[in-house]
Amino acid sequence: MRHRFLLITVFALTLGAGQPPARREISLIVANGTVITVDTARRVLQRGSVAIDGRDIVAVDTPEAIAARFSARDTIDAAGSVVMPGLINTHTHAPMVLFRGLADDLALMDWLQNYIFPAEAKTVSPEFVRAGTRLAALEMIESGTTTYADMYYFEEEIARVTKAAGLRGVLGETIIQFPVPDAKTPADGIARTERFINEFKNDDLITPAIAPHSMYTLDEATLKACRALADRLHVPVIIHLAETKAEIKTSQEKYHASPVAFLESLGFWGPRTLAAHGVHVTPADIQILARRGVGVSHNPESNMKLASGAAPVEAMRKAGLAVGLGTDGAASNNDLDMFEAMRQAAFLHKLVSEDPRAIPAPTAIDMATIEGARAMGMGRELGSLEPGKRADLIVVSMSSARQTPLYDPLSHLVYVTRGDDVQTTIVNGRVLMRDRKVLTLQRDQVLAEARAFATRVLAAVKPAGPTKEQ
Repeated sequence: MRHRFLLITVFALTLGAGQPPARREISLIVANGTVITVDTARRVLQRGSVAIDGRDIVAVDTPEAIAARFSARDTIDAAGSVVMPGLINTHTHAPMVLFRGLADDLALMDWLQNYIFPAEAKTVSPEFVRAGTRLAALEMIESGTTTYADMYYFEEEIARVTKAAGLRGVLGETIIQFPVPDAKTPADGIARTERFINEFKNDDLITPAIAPHSMYTLDEATLKACRALADRLHVPVIIHLAETKAEIKTSQEKYHASPVAFLESLGFWGPRTLAAHGVHVTPADIQILARRGVGVSHNPESNMKLASGAAPVEAMRKAGLAVGLGTDGAASNNDLDMFEAMRQAAFLHKLVSEDPRAIPAPTAIDMATIEGARAMGMGRELGSLEPGKRADLIVVSMSSARQTPLYDPLSHLVYVTRGDDVQTTIVNGRVLMRDRKVLTLQRDQVLAEARAFATRVLAAVKPAGPTKEQ
């Protein structure tokens, strides 16, 4: 009897050995696209698929290999399109989309002091911030941004809207020396920041941060207090840095040091610190930032439009700094299209270096994806399509007239593609937009709300500041 049982068992195992292994059921497969992985080997699969389970990528391989291993509850066919990591905008002020086009062709301090600061004083409220963030989220989802770094007021409202829209955010409550809509003093702002951090700590999509505005709008005590809070609560710090020559002049006159060196003297720099702009930094400054592990956000469009200058990006990258790309706020850019940021970064540095090899297309893509993630201290979770990373990815159509012919997808993504070529946006494994239809926001309602607020903004700022003719 025992021998008979063994024979039956061996026979059953022999039959099973010839069967393919059972496929694992997962939530989503994005199939048949040209997959730009931005992984360590910078693999490009001319025909590939991405397997997603829940919030994570579980495999990136050929369509045949993925189909053999997985069955999905949902499949997105990306044939004729590029599949790539979601874009990471390392610096913006989301609600300021409601100031888009309000004041153009002005120097930074004129723009700020005579238009933006007065407009904010008269119009910014929790309702304004919610409406502006919804509009910004709609624009970002439609143009392929999946993660963004922000600094503004009522940041808890920005976080709530961002989370509801399904986007990922590193969101910093702005601390500034003078009274602003959500805080009368820097101390009030720091207390508000702590409440904000406690509300969103350990959130899957929102990383709360503290955002001291800049060294020229804060005193030494407040800057030190911001760093102390960040260290105590283990959160990132976001700050504007060395954006204009005027800032450098102020720093030299007041502290006899560059902004970077002054902040170094305060013990301000540390890991998980993101410095926006870095236009006017010296080689010595770059060494300080590299030694402290500071990430940098390069904002080529805003820097050009405000005539702030061109950041020494190639020197920063050569020194080992993680340099991501940002749009800045739409009031000074005037959009949140990261494809445009890639293109302008490549163009700007070719121009200023007089070298057409500066910031080639693959580097621009890195800066908009993996380098942006690293600049924000999130390189292990985001920025590339690899198993174990969060499923933040986009599908970009390559079928339009201006996308034809297609020889090199990396070149096309930087030099041809626009945000409205994005067909599908996925964050944390959730489809936020599919075939150009945004699923997490009511588009018509968002636009109508934004237009209503625009009438209030226009009425508030009409008498503010000198006219351009003056």
